[in-house]
Amino acid sequence: MRIELYSLGFDTPKVSFYLRTPWRAATLEVKLFESVARLPGLQVEKGVEEMRVDITEPKLWKLAIQAVARVIKGWQEEAIPGNEKRSWRWLLEADVDADGYDDYGEKASLWGFLRVSIDRGNPGEGEKGEDFDLDNFGIQIWGLER
Repeated sequence: MRIELYSLGFDTPKVSFYLRTPWRAATLEVKLFESVARLPGLQVEKGVEEMRVDITEPKLWKLAIQAVARVIKGWQEEAIPGNEKRSWRWLLEADVDADGYDDYGEKASLWGFLRVSIDRGNPGEGEKGEDFDLDNFGIQIWGLER
């Protein structure tokens, strides 16, 4: 399947959305996962330490990314007016050896997670920003089968 993530194109057999250690995840991470899991035709696979949803259709991928953006935009709107600014970004990472395998001997994948930022303060004050990585929620863009 061919997917796009903010103008970056990928050919992949599937994409997985994860919620790791749900009992420790932040409320925002749980909301993000639930927004994707509620999409029609998807089934949640529950493991001991995580929950996962696999997407194999480009239309569902687009709906999932839109659902994530809606939740994050709602989080941004909860900011304290005039005193707080909230922003977010996707971070993508991959780590492979010379043969295309990761540290665990699995085929290469691209991993994505969200970083949210909260900037507090008034004009004239020093910066009071904080970044938080939403490590318990993320995506895996699977590599092509060889």
